[in-house]
Amino acid sequence: MAFLMKSMLSNQVKNLGLGGGGEENKEESTPSDPAAAAGMTREEYEEYQKQMVEEKMERDAAFAQKKAERACLRVHLREKYRLPKSELDENQIQMAGDDVGLPEDLQKMVAEDQEEEEDKDSILGQLQNIQNMDMDAIKEKAQATFTEIKQAAEQKCSVM
Repeated sequence: MAFLMKSMLSNQVKNLGLGGGGEENKEESTPSDPAAAAGMTREEYEEYQKQMVEEKMERDAAFAQKKAERACLRVHLREKYRLPKSELDENQIQMAGDDVGLPEDLQKMVAEDQEEEEDKDSILGQLQNIQNMDMDAIKEKAQATFTEIKQAAEQKCSVM
């Protein structure tokens, strides 16, 4: 009820001309030219707008490059661990262009990982793994497997 009274009274007061001139003053005080609003000449304002657009394009290009580098890293990790490929990553790499690669620090890490894996795959790496094995556990597994095979053969063959 109070809202209704307030709106009716304010409308009547505005019609009398006592409080209704505030809106007209706002329209007159704001200039229609954005250059004048910024306190620049038209040429300065246009140059400023061009610079803003160029800076935005550079930021967007740098952002797309970073996204593509991250996507490249994810693709590399997916290949390494044989995970399914992602179309989103491939699209990001294609959008950035052919000059996408892993950053230098990540390339060093990948190279170190590959060297470690190659060392493990070599004969010397396998010999080192043999030293780390628990021979008693291997013997127990072999004997258990042999007894299982022997029992399965005895059940199937009447001669044994």
